[in-house]
Amino acid sequence: SDNFWSVQKYFVHVSTFRNRSILHLTLYFASGTSEFGHCYRSYLSFFSFLLQINCVTFPLPGEGPEQQLLKPNEWSYCDYFWTDKKDPQGTTSVAGFEVLLQKQLKGKQMQKEMAEFIHERIKIEEEYAKNLSKLSLSPLAVQEEGTLGEAWTQLKKSLHDEAEVHLKFSNKLHSEVEKPLLTFRGDNFKKDLKKYDHHIADLRKQLASRYAGVEKARKALADRQKDLEVKTQQLEIKLSNKTEEDIKKARRKSTQAGDDLMRCVDLYNQTQSKWFEEMVTTSMELEKLEVERIEWIQQHLRQYTTLRHETDMFNQSMVEPVDQLLQNVDPAKDRELWVKENNTGEVRPVDMDI
Repeated sequence: SDNFWSVQKYFVHVSTFRNRSILHLTLYFASGTSEFGHCYRSYLSFFSFLLQINCVTFPLPGEGPEQQLLKPNEWSYCDYFWTDKKDPQGTTSVAGFEVLLQKQLKGKQMQKEMAEFIHERIKIEEEYAKNLSKLSLSPLAVQEEGTLGEAWTQLKKSLHDEAEVHLKFSNKLHSEVEKPLLTFRGDNFKKDLKKYDHHIADLRKQLASRYAGVEKARKALADRQKDLEVKTQQLEIKLSNKTEEDIKKARRKSTQAGDDLMRCVDLYNQTQSKWFEEMVTTSMELEKLEVERIEWIQQHLRQYTTLRHETDMFNQSMVEPVDQLLQNVDPAKDRELWVKENNTGEVRPVDMDI
């Protein structure tokens, strides 16, 4: 009835979804005694409860019920990347979801750089093994004799054995550390991230479109309300020959504008809820991917340390025979052996007798 529309007011409705409270742009009507002109002013005050950032509506600080984290005490992605933020230059906004995607891309780059680091480590090992092997064939001090000569020969041999150990170490580094780091999440990974990006971006575009529809409907209601107020005032002070039928017609148009606004608001809320659901689901998927990446790298870096310890143990085993022979070096025995092989006679000279 006309009386019903003469007493309408607008309020904010708080909807709860998955343990989070968000202010929805929902309108409803309540009985009262105010004139229809008050309804639009109430509607305007309703918007003061909301903070709009790039077509996403948030409650103002201190307004509405306190929101609870979806995953308390976990610092989960799904709780901390809802608003857009300014880029370092402050010229454009970066969506929270885009920050999460950049984290994934950065992780991929870090993984690649770690593989490059291990590759350089492999090259050092290969070069070291090559030089050790070459040095083990050196003719230097080859003529050393006795127990010291045996120790020296074993030391040179240990270089050759150590070279083999380091070569095996480099081969294992390639197959068990470098290669897994390079091949973990291949080229399709970036394509998958783009799918996530496009999906969430499309939902944001839809949300922006719905928000524009709400603003358009709001303006249309404002225009209809202003027209009705003007006609009502003109009739009251007899400045116009407008009939009561004209007033009823203006009210019907205002009613239709109100209905259109309610429909636009409902569509906006539906779209924002869909975006919210997809943000939660997708951000938690990205969080899972990051955990997997870190654990994968951790596993293979621990394999690096394991191989390194094995190399040290093998090298130690190469040195032990050298240590044993060095402990057995006996200068007296070496002198005996050398004298026996190289003596020129044991008869000593005597004085000349006249």
